[in-house]
Amino acid sequence: MKNDTFEVIEIVQGFPGRSTRHGGLGWSSVTLLRGTDRLVLVDSGSFGMRPMLAGRLREQGVDPADVTDVLLTHAHYDHAANYLLFPGAAVHIGAEELAWAQATGAAFIPLPELYAKDLAENPRTHRIQPGPDGRAEVLPGITAVAAPGHTPGSLVFRVSGSAGPVLFTGDAAKNRAELLSGDVDMTLDRDASRNTLAIIRGLWRELPGTVVVPGHDVPMTWPEGSEGPQYAGVRQAGIQAWFGDDLESTHDVDLSRTEET
Repeated sequence: MKNDTFEVIEIVQGFPGRSTRHGGLGWSSVTLLRGTDRLVLVDSGSFGMRPMLAGRLREQGVDPADVTDVLLTHAHYDHAANYLLFPGAAVHIGAEELAWAQATGAAFIPLPELYAKDLAENPRTHRIQPGPDGRAEVLPGITAVAAPGHTPGSLVFRVSGSAGPVLFTGDAAKNRAELLSGDVDMTLDRDASRNTLAIIRGLWRELPGTVVVPGHDVPMTWPEGSEGPQYAGVRQAGIQAWFGDDLESTHDVDLSRTEET
């Protein structure tokens, strides 16, 4: 297949945090790839993103019906729940990931079991099977790399971006802390995750200028000669709460600060 080169557009910025009282936040990265004749989403986000997702796509002049492909890094709800909103899109997911998700069924993990069932039966689903080298060409200009650990069939996608290579790590590398420490916070197989992190770092340095888009963080670059990665964007995150006696009284909590606590 002849390579395509994609314009890479951030739709939703991932956030590297968790709720302390209410479970996972599910604030994951969603990215639009605009190619010669394809509109591709890398992950499709969670239910809570739906109104914002519609608005952000509209700002880019994208009708959901025009999206040609959805690439799923893995089957968790915060990355995979919204593929049904794109009725004309082929949905690409790892064959091993889908088999695991379907066999798992209902469980106290962030797996949307009914969506896994639909994916397994949906004629729009394309199962990605990496070869002996752990890689598979998914679309022109897009390669999938096996990235087990967080889930058994997680994938990393390497994309030929118009400004240089882009590596989408999903939750195989959720954030900067995981990438730099070589360890992970949530995984089904810690040893596999550590090995995958080493592979991701190798892919990052393999092609100069590669931008990494983690599953839950701001995109990063690792410039030649630099001791470590640098953020390629500005973190934007916050919560608005109603703690008063009327709807006009709101409390804004800024989550964009990076100081450790």
